Amino acid sequence: MTAVPAPRIALLGGGFSTDDDGLLDDWLLGHARVARPRVCFVPTASGDAPGYADRFLAAFRPRACEPAVLSLFHREHDDRALRAFLLAQDVVYVGGGSTANLLAVWRAHGVDRILREALDRGALLCGISAGANCWAEGSHTDSFGPLTHLPDGLGMLPGSVCPHYDGEPGRRPSYRAAVASGDLPAGWAVEDGVGALFTGGRPVEVVTRRAGARLYRVEPDGRGAAVEHPLPVRRLAHPRTPL
Repeated sequence: MTAVPAPRIALLGGGFSTDDDGLLDDWLLGHARVARPRVCFVPTASGDAPGYADRFLAAFRPRACEPAVLSLFHREHDDRALRAFLLAQDVVYVGGGSTANLLAVWRAHGVDRILREALDRGALLCGISAGANCWAEGSHTDSFGPLTHLPDGLGMLPGSVCPHYDGEPGRRPSYRAAVASGDLPAGWAVEDGVGALFTGGRPVEVVTRRAGARLYRVEPDGRGAAVEHPLPVRRLAHPRTPL
C-alpha cells in the first residue's frame, strides 16, 4: 500500500512580498516534494491585486519551479478545471490581506475543500499573514479594522495563529489576551522573518532570516494570563554570508 503523506503546512513571516534576499522562499522550495515544483500563488486575501501577483511571478520565474497564479475575482476555471489545477500543484502559496474575506471567497468557490484534498495528497500549503492565518482553527487579524480574534479558519493546523507578532504595534498583547481568555485556542505566534514548517500539526523546523526573530507557542497559564514558549530556530544565510 502507498503510504499516506503527513500533511505539511508552512507559516511565513516574510518572503518575496517583504524581503529582498529570497531566503525564506528558497527555504520553502527546498521542502517541495519534487526538484522542480509547481507553485501556485493565491492572492485572494488582497482581492487578487495585480501588482501582488506580478511580484510573485517576478520572484519565482527565475527559480527552479513552475509558478502560476490563481485568480478567483477573475475566474477562468470551471469547477472541474479548478480542482484539477489546484491538485496538480506541489506548493500552494497564499498571500496576505484580509483573512475573513479570504475564507468567505474560498468557501463560495469550494477552494477550501479542494485545498484540504491537496493537503492530504502531499501538497505543501503555506502563506504569509492572512495566508498563514487561514490554515488554523482561529487567528489574530485586522480583517475588521482593529486587531481582534477570529475564531474561524480551515482547521488544517490545530490551534490558532498570530502573524506579525513583533512587527505591528498591539499584536503581542492582543493575541496573548485572546489566548488567555479562551477567545482563541493556544497557538503559534510568528515574528517577521520567520519560517515554520509543520508536519502532522507539529513544528518540525523553524528558521529565520533575521537575528533574534522567533516562533512562539502561546498558551493560557491557568491564572488568567498567557505564557510564551520560544522554539529553537535556525538562522538562514546565503552561502557566502557570515552569520
